[in-house]
Amino acid sequence: MAVRKSLSYSKKHNRPYTRVSKVKSKSYIKVVPPNKVVKYNIGNQRAYVDGKLPFILSLISDEMIVIKDLSIEAARQVLTKNLETRLMGKFYLWVKIHPHHILRNNKAAAGAGADRLSTGMKQSFGIIEGRAARVLGGQELFMVACDSESTVKVAREILGMAKAKLPCRTRVLFDKIEDKAHSPTPVVNQ
Repeated sequence: MAVRKSLSYSKKHNRPYTRVSKVKSKSYIKVVPPNKVVKYNIGNQRAYVDGKLPFILSLISDEMIVIKDLSIEAARQVLTKNLETRLMGKFYLWVKIHPHHILRNNKAAAGAGADRLSTGMKQSFGIIEGRAARVLGGQELFMVACDSESTVKVAREILGMAKAKLPCRTRVLFDKIEDKAHSPTPVVNQ
């Protein structure tokens, strides 16, 4: 079965749908689809926690949007592959968004004889198709920490490559942590 295009969900400002009933016979969502995002923390996490990576680049969303987990994973793969080949242990990548929102699709058959196959809007809840992250305008999507100004230039270029995988307008913000003892500690969920 083909994946429904992201435009069907991305610009819709619908209600978040994350709850799953404990009683399977009474729930609309019988099964929660698997999360396609494999890792959330990549690179030299120890150096980041110790404050040895003071230069921080953040990829920020400029609009309120729903991003499918496939898009998040595609952007993460581009970032991971290019950062590992070009910076080799001098970076830390942190994926800041999580796909909790469950996507549904009310399939309706179109064409000749479709009136006997489709139920229309009767029982129109739809089947579960995937997961997505609901992102607000100004929310941080990815964070890359680097050790020097030269690695920041490379990381900024690689973040530009990851922008093409996301369905929203984004910008890159640069920050330098002056006090190395007070770097924010990432949540480890791998």
